[in-house]
Amino acid sequence: MSSQLLTLRPAPIPSTDTQKIPTPATPPLYQRIFIPSHVYRHPSAILLELCTSLEELHQIVPLVIKNGFYNEHLFQTKLISLFCKFNSVAEATRVFEPAEHKLDVLYHTMLKGYAKNSTLRDGLRFYCRMRCDGVRPVVYDFTYLLQLCGENLDLRRGREIHAMVITNGFQSNLFAMTAVVNLYAKCRQIEDAYKMFERMPQRDLVCWNTLVAGYAQNGFARRAVQLVLQMQEAGQKPDSITLVSVLPAVADVKALRIGRSIHGYASRAGFGSMVNVATALLDMYFKCGSVRNARLVFKGMSSRTVVSWNTMIDGYAQNGESEEAFATFVKMLDEGVEPTNVSMMGALHACANLGDLKRGRFVHRLLDQQKLGLDVSVMNSLISMYSKCKRVDIAASVFDNLKQKTIVTWNAMLLGYAQNGCVNEALNLFCMMQSHGIEPDSFTLVSVITALADLSVIRQAKWIHGLALRTLMDKNVFVCTALIDTYAKCGAIQTARKLFDMMQERHVITWNAMIDGYGTHGHGKEALDLFNEMQKGSIRPNETTFLSVISACSHSGLVEEGLYYFESMKENYGLDPEMDHYGAMVDLLGRAGRLDDAWKFIQEMPVNPGITVLGAMLGACKIHKNVELGEKAADKLFELDPDDGGYHVLLANMYASASMWDKVARVRTAMEKKGIQKTPGCSLVEFRNEVHTFYSGSTNHPQSKRIYAYLETLGDEIKAAGYVPDTNSIHDVEEDVKEQLLSSHSERLAIAFGLLNTSHGTTVHIRKNLRVCGDCHEATKYISLVTGREIIVRDLRRFHHFKNGSRSCGDYW
Repeated sequence: MSSQLLTLRPAPIPSTDTQKIPTPATPPLYQRIFIPSHVYRHPSAILLELCTSLEELHQIVPLVIKNGFYNEHLFQTKLISLFCKFNSVAEATRVFEPAEHKLDVLYHTMLKGYAKNSTLRDGLRFYCRMRCDGVRPVVYDFTYLLQLCGENLDLRRGREIHAMVITNGFQSNLFAMTAVVNLYAKCRQIEDAYKMFERMPQRDLVCWNTLVAGYAQNGFARRAVQLVLQMQEAGQKPDSITLVSVLPAVADVKALRIGRSIHGYASRAGFGSMVNVATALLDMYFKCGSVRNARLVFKGMSSRTVVSWNTMIDGYAQNGESEEAFATFVKMLDEGVEPTNVSMMGALHACANLGDLKRGRFVHRLLDQQKLGLDVSVMNSLISMYSKCKRVDIAASVFDNLKQKTIVTWNAMLLGYAQNGCVNEALNLFCMMQSHGIEPDSFTLVSVITALADLSVIRQAKWIHGLALRTLMDKNVFVCTALIDTYAKCGAIQTARKLFDMMQERHVITWNAMIDGYGTHGHGKEALDLFNEMQKGSIRPNETTFLSVISACSHSGLVEEGLYYFESMKENYGLDPEMDHYGAMVDLLGRAGRLDDAWKFIQEMPVNPGITVLGAMLGACKIHKNVELGEKAADKLFELDPDDGGYHVLLANMYASASMWDKVARVRTAMEKKGIQKTPGCSLVEFRNEVHTFYSGSTNHPQSKRIYAYLETLGDEIKAAGYVPDTNSIHDVEEDVKEQLLSSHSERLAIAFGLLNTSHGTTVHIRKNLRVCGDCHEATKYISLVTGREIIVRDLRRFHHFKNGSRSCGDYW
């Protein structure tokens, strides 16, 4: 890891008038200096040796001056060294400049100070000053400068100093060439680093460690691991630095077996008790998914630093154990360990995963107390936490009050708006970002694309795709994956597939997006064909892949295939099903009418069924009018106290379809007592750069009269074509009123508006926030027949394509 430089502004280096004039015939000055023994034993010298801070040094300097040692070369060197050590190059310069007879060692010490505490430019200026003063550089001068170039990623100047190393005859020096290897590794020129390493006549452990760390930090994890084996074959025994360097590489490739082997070696060699090694082991185990081993390592640590605690907090959060992450954070506070910005970010990450606003606000108050509110990384995490806790308003307030915003800050806020369905706010923020001259990166585009996917407007999808092309980010795997997902959610599944086929690099999320797209459009066979193609390649399916595959089977009635892939997930890939997988399986069986099998599946689950599982069962019972099983599912469902009022509405609709009006009334009364409100049906349609919103029965649209008049005419036409209204779900009103209520559903208002305002041959795209009702689904089929128009409806669950009186779902939805 590169050390962090503290940039100071020392007094400008003057072009000295008292240049040192070397006299070749005279021995160097340091050879002629005699330092009396009493100087070494004087309290001033002893105090300098024991000095641990700049404050102490300021107290010792008057003592040095009082005893007449200030002009002694020993004291001058020590003072310069200490001032540089305590990051005060300016004070070191004030000791250096007045010195009448400057020894070479003063120059070397001063150069080291510049390299450690100042800018690369100042360090090189002092090196030139040193050469002008006739001081011959020693090997450590070059190691200091090479290290500074590496930390500043300045490859050009680094190569120049490498050339100086050669011209000064140090090309075979172990220390100089190790610094050269480190330079090229830090500047991401790992092949050049290896070439330098190979040319070295001798190599010590430090040199090997430098190369191992270089490969690990440049993403060549497997090569880093191989080098550790090679260094042992060369007779070098790995030390703690080797282990700390190679363990992140092991974590990157998730080589748990190798990690355990290194852990065993560390214990045998006596490194296991070292806090830096133990912390690296923690990180490795977490990244390899072995939470249990990480917990055991942490428990066995005799001493822990804040970095160890941070690794535990972040590790738990990254492995989905956010409750443990937050509990560890609280325990750290209880033990008196002062949290850092990394601690706060880990705790906020845990709160975000849990959606726990109360604990998130506790961390917010704590970071204000710790005065970490100015740390932009912490504030970015705070924005993300509030967004994931569905308080995007507070996130926006944090964003607005943050003076120093980075690209990550803008992206966090954009993603927050996207995750909360605030499409207009996301687009406005994106425009503001561009007006501030901030160049978007791939994460920016992914956030904006995600927001537009929720809008489901094909024109907007094409606009952002064009922007990706103009900014040369269309080849980025995450941007392209987001575009595939957006085109699929805009109904353009063929365009999504074209993009997929054009991609040269695909991530597992790319395959997942395309498989899920096919599934939501009812193309189950295409989804399975694509999954089989994925299995033949090198990309390994994950839990999300199987969820998309099972859902695709559910939407297309491929029950046996869905059952097979559910078993394959466990047996062939070792993936444990999560609650969403169980919910998808219940939906698969229930939608196919196999309600007894679905209920048996729930009874045999290894975990207690969650809301999604029981909700899927209730939905299937409503479709197939099985009140008995529906009531059983509802009883268990409402014990879990779901916030979504949609499940109560689903139960009421099931009773209504069975004409059990007294039970319908009972459910509605229970909803009123609990303060649960039915989510109003809402449909969106885009026309001429404007999104038009319709609610069931609404009359506030400027074209309402025209829309209702057209729906009346359209109703007569579709009835003549064979449409029969399904009024069974409506009670206590006349038959003609029932039909009027059905015809004023939000999706029909949106469809009528789209048909009235677009030319013949134009596809009408509708977005609805709830599941399309059975009667509207049937009516839309006939509307597409009598108007000759293609109509695409995206509801809460899937897409419905209607064309010439046929539908993509084949009445299986």
